[in-house]
Amino acid sequence: MAKLHSHKFKGIGASSGISIAKVFKLVEQKIEISDEKVKNIDAEVELFHDGVKKSVKQIEKIKKLATKLAKDELEILDAHILIATDPVLEDDTINLIKQGYSAAYSLKETAKNHTNFLLETGDEYLMARASDIKDASQRIIKNILNLNILDLSTIDTDIIIVADDLKPSDTAQLNEFVKGFATNIGSKTSHSAIMARSLEIPAILGIGNILEKVENGDIIAMNGDLGQGIINPNEQEISEFKIQKENFEREKAKLKEFLYKKSTSFDGKKVVIAANIGSVEDAFAAKKVNADEIGLFRSEFLYMDKQNWPTEDEQFLSYKTVLENLRPKKVIVRTLDIGGDKTLKYFDFSKEMNPFLGYRAIRLSLDKVEIFKTQLRAIVRASEFGNIAIMFPMIATLDEFFAAKAIFEEVYTEIYAKNPRIAKRENIKIGIMIEIPISAILAEKFAEHVDFFSIGTNDLIQYSFAADRMNEKVAYLYQTLNPGLLKLIKMTIDSAHKKGKWVGMCGEMAGDINAIPLLLGLGLDEFSVSASSVLKVKKLISELNYHQMEQVAKKALEFATEKEVIKYLESVNLIRHN
Repeated sequence: MAKLHSHKFKGIGASSGISIAKVFKLVEQKIEISDEKVKNIDAEVELFHDGVKKSVKQIEKIKKLATKLAKDELEILDAHILIATDPVLEDDTINLIKQGYSAAYSLKETAKNHTNFLLETGDEYLMARASDIKDASQRIIKNILNLNILDLSTIDTDIIIVADDLKPSDTAQLNEFVKGFATNIGSKTSHSAIMARSLEIPAILGIGNILEKVENGDIIAMNGDLGQGIINPNEQEISEFKIQKENFEREKAKLKEFLYKKSTSFDGKKVVIAANIGSVEDAFAAKKVNADEIGLFRSEFLYMDKQNWPTEDEQFLSYKTVLENLRPKKVIVRTLDIGGDKTLKYFDFSKEMNPFLGYRAIRLSLDKVEIFKTQLRAIVRASEFGNIAIMFPMIATLDEFFAAKAIFEEVYTEIYAKNPRIAKRENIKIGIMIEIPISAILAEKFAEHVDFFSIGTNDLIQYSFAADRMNEKVAYLYQTLNPGLLKLIKMTIDSAHKKGKWVGMCGEMAGDINAIPLLLGLGLDEFSVSASSVLKVKKLISELNYHQMEQVAKKALEFATEKEVIKYLESVNLIRHN
C-alpha cells in the first residue's frame, strides 16, 4: 500500500499529554429496530427488565475491573446504574410497550425523548449528561436483542482510539495500552474528558470528522494540550512529536515536585494557589493536585443538572461531601450565579435586551428570597463538616451586600438555634465578587464590611470594555493586560489591604502565564485556577521575585495601551509564547 500523506486535525484539547500510536476505530454498531407491533406484551416487559438486570451486572463488573479510576470517576458508572433503573425511564418505556411496541423500540424512543430534552437546553453541562442516557440505554437495548458488547479491556497493543464519541462505560474499560483518544464530538466537561484526565492520557474531542478520515492501522500523533494532531505523520513530524513528548514528560515530572511545596515566590512571598470547582468530582481533582483551598465553588452547577430547584438536603450533601474530603482546607462557595448565558430549564427567565446586564446572580437571589434562604441553609448546615466561606456574585452596591448579608444572618441564627455544632459565626467568612467596575471603584468602602474580595476577571473585563466576551468580532477588546484593567485590580487590592482584608482572583486571568507576574507584583493574595493549572501556577510563582514584580507592575501601570504593556513585558523577558 502506498504511503499516505499526512493530514493535520484540530479539536478541543480536553486532557494533557502527547502520544503517537496506531488507530483503533471504535464504531458504534448500527442496530436496526423495527416499529412493528408485537403481540406478547408481558414477554416484552420481561425482556426489558431482564435487559436492565443484565446491564446493571455488566456495569458492576466494569467498576470492579476499573482499578485505575478514582472514586469520583467510578461514580459516573454509578450514574449509569441509576439511569438504567430510573423509574421514570422504566415507566415511559413500559407505557410504550403496553401500546404494542417491542421492548427495544420502546426504550430507544424513550431514551431519544429524554436525551433530546437535555440537548435542547443548549447547556454544555446538560448536553454532556445526555450522552449518559444514550450510553446506558444502548447497553440495555443490546442486552434485550442479545447482541455482543465490545470489551476494550482486552486490547493488548498500543493504540489511540478514534470514535464518534466515547461512552463512560467504554473509557472505564481502557487499559495501559490505550495511549489517547480522538472523537468527533465532546467537550471539556464531557465524561470522556473527565475520564481521560483521571487516566492521565491525552484526549482531543469535538474534531468533527476524525472518524471518517482514518482507518485501522493508521498512525496518529496527538498533542492533548494544544488540541492538535496529525494523521499518518512523516518522519520529521514524528521526530518533532517525540521531542514534544520528552519535554512534556520532563515538565510533568517537575510539576509533581511541587505537589507538597509551599506556595511562595522565589524570594519567599506567600500566596495561596486555590482551585475552581463546579462539582464533587472537581473537588477530587483539586485534592489530587493538593490545591491550597477552593477559591471558587460554582454552586450553579448544582442547579443546572436538575429538573427542579434542588432541595436543601441535596445541596447540603454536595457541600458536606466536598468539605469532608478537603478538610481542613477552606472552601469558598459562590452563591447562585445564574442568568446571562446560564439558564435553568425549570425557571422562566423573561426575555431581556441585555441578559448579562439584567436579572442574574445576586439580583435574582434577593428577589427570590426563599430560594436564596434554601441555599444559605444548606451552606450553614454544611459548615459543621469543614471550613466554609461564602461570596456573593455580581454585587454592585453596598445596599445589595447589606441585604444579602442580613438574610444570611437570619438563616445562621435559625440554624444555630437548632444545631450549635455548626461553625461559629465568626468562622464563616463572607466576601463579594469584584466583577463590576463600580465595585472596584468603591472597593475601599466595601472593604470596611466584607471579609475578602474575589476578582472575577471574566465579567470585569467585558463590563470594563463594554464588549461581549463571547462575540468574536469584539474579541480584540478582551485585554487582560490593559493598564486600565490593571488599575482597577490594583485599586481593589490596595483598598482591601488597607483594611487588613485579602484579595483573590478566580477568573481566567489568574491562570494566564503572562498576567501572573503582574498580578503577583500588584499584591494579589490568592490565585484560584482550574485544578489542572494549580501546579503550573505554583511552579511559575516559585520562579518569580516578588519585589522585582512589584517594580514591573508599577511600571506597567504607567502605560496607556495593552500593546505598550506587552512590549515592556517582552523587554524584561516576562512574556511567554508557549
